[in-house]
Amino acid sequence: MASQETFVEIVCPCCQATLKFDMETRAVIHHKVPDKAPVIQDLAAEVARIKGESGRLEQAFQKSFEAHKSQSTVLNKKFDELLKQAKKSGDEAPPVRDFDL
Repeated sequence: MASQETFVEIVCPCCQATLKFDMETRAVIHHKVPDKAPVIQDLAAEVARIKGESGRLEQAFQKSFEAHKSQSTVLNKKFDELLKQAKKSGDEAPPVRDFDL
């Protein structure tokens, strides 16, 4: 059997798992996954957070809805302004093309 010095323990930087390598055989001998904390620490706090989130989502929806309602007005004003600019600069003759010569 291999001596204790041939084993190397490494902690994975991604998942924090502990890997035990045998340097002679270059193989993983042992793999230990770290214990994860529970997803929900306090059920009452999570319920309160979710109820507050629905109000925040409703506000975001109302803001988006108001922006969408006024979007057509903004686009019409931009179009009118660009149309005015085109009419002002429309008095000039079109550029001469090589084909026309």
